[in-house]
Amino acid sequence: MGEVANANTATIIMPRMSRRPAPGRSPAQEADAAFDEDGRPSKSQRKRESHALQTLGDDLAALPSSRLKALELPESLREAIKELHRTRSHEGRRRQIQFIGKLMRQVDPGPLQEAVANFKLGGAQDALALHQAERWREELLADDMALTRWMAEHPDTEAQPLRALIRQARIEARPDEGAGAAVRQGRHYRDLFQFIKTHLTNPTSAATAT
Repeated sequence: MGEVANANTATIIMPRMSRRPAPGRSPAQEADAAFDEDGRPSKSQRKRESHALQTLGDDLAALPSSRLKALELPESLREAIKELHRTRSHEGRRRQIQFIGKLMRQVDPGPLQEAVANFKLGGAQDALALHQAERWREELLADDMALTRWMAEHPDTEAQPLRALIRQARIEARPDEGAGAAVRQGRHYRDLFQFIKTHLTNPTSAATAT
């Protein structure tokens, strides 16, 4: 009897139950809050996508008209962007941007995002070129050796026109007699800046022009 009792009272080890995903949902969807129980985008995900399209539409409206015309857009979206340009009130613009966001669902956002990114990149490059041109102008006016450094970095530059601009800009920058420490910054000062900027942004056309 003792042996039977020991057999009947043996410890039973239950298998560990693993957590199963909710019915109709894969493990990936279970971990991804962007989808609901039916595998469709969740409400919060749809809200994020809607906001992203509105932002893209606002960025499109900020493009120059020449760039905007080059894009393939539905006429309704193009007209909505024009209406946004005409709208002045904050509330009116907010509503119009929301409307543009809805229209954006009809188009492939990829090419439009690329167009906006290229425009912003070009703006950043232009700003950098302006800073570089200002720095070079000040160095060329202050130091004769700066011309040697410029020619080493930009060997396609015609030295004679550049040297003439530097000389004239230095003459113009001399303080006026009787005007205390006032310094004139005349036409050659501005022309020197344009000369430098053109070579920094498009050296091929600059060399052709000179």
